[in-house]
Amino acid sequence: MDQPVIHTQKLTKQFGTETAVEEIDLSIPKGSIFGFIGPSGCGKTTTVRLLTGLYLPTEGEVTVLGEKPSHFSRATQRKIGYMPQLFFLYDDLSIWENMNFVASLYGVGFKRKKRLNELLDFVELREHKRKVVRNLSGGMQRRLSLAATLIHRPSLLFLDEPTAGIDPVLRRKFWDHFQDIREEGQTLFITTQYVGEAAYCDYVGVLAEGRLLMVDTPSKLRQRAFGGELVKLRTTHWLSPNVVAEIKELPFVTGDVTRLNSSTLQIVVDDAGKTMPLIMEWSKEKELTIESIEEELPPFDDVFVELVKNGAQHD
Repeated sequence: MDQPVIHTQKLTKQFGTETAVEEIDLSIPKGSIFGFIGPSGCGKTTTVRLLTGLYLPTEGEVTVLGEKPSHFSRATQRKIGYMPQLFFLYDDLSIWENMNFVASLYGVGFKRKKRLNELLDFVELREHKRKVVRNLSGGMQRRLSLAATLIHRPSLLFLDEPTAGIDPVLRRKFWDHFQDIREEGQTLFITTQYVGEAAYCDYVGVLAEGRLLMVDTPSKLRQRAFGGELVKLRTTHWLSPNVVAEIKELPFVTGDVTRLNSSTLQIVVDDAGKTMPLIMEWSKEKELTIESIEEELPPFDDVFVELVKNGAQHD
């Protein structure tokens, strides 16, 4: 089995008496998109700075690409790309001049022009390459930052709030870019306060108040948030309390049964695909007419709220 690209054990960072992140355990495989989600100020940026060697841990262990960030070799540094929250390029230079400058810092000489044009095509900025950066929109500046981060072909990318402050359409386009990068075999560690973006990740870490509540795939996080998968059952007539009580006792119903209105229930089950035919069969026996039955996929905002609530209850 491949060594994880990022591995931490009880990673902790304190500033004086304040604990920014506490006992973070991560193991992130190569070629994946890892989303680190949580509200502003919960410790996401601090974690990125620990992983990139900008901060030293107070306690715990961390390795990135097999090395401690505090002792990265030159070769390992060249494998890492870091896009910080704040725009880091020169606003009095053009897009092309900024890209050319960053390429020179990384010693990109062979076919440099071709590489820069490829990246500007990738982020859809090539036709604007002569524009001075101070005249760009915030979204264009974010795209330029991403292109500059990719110049030296890093195998591991740290993107700190890359979609902050840009409109939903452009955010979705950014995630298309991230998935294209992942398809090339690169690993992406992405922080975001837009909880809904977790759905685009391979793995998600949920962070609240400096504590990592859990790490899992998006689908497994949904199950953990609600105790299983959700089925929405809508009938043509009112569902009596007796019928609802019977549904709660069915062997394939493994969690809560919530009345959404007089004729609609939300039912927690282990496997929605296998359970829906069983519910339909039971309803037929009870002479209940089903208007619709479907698996419900709650938005990740709701998933995050439930996970944080459940995490607080287990403290």
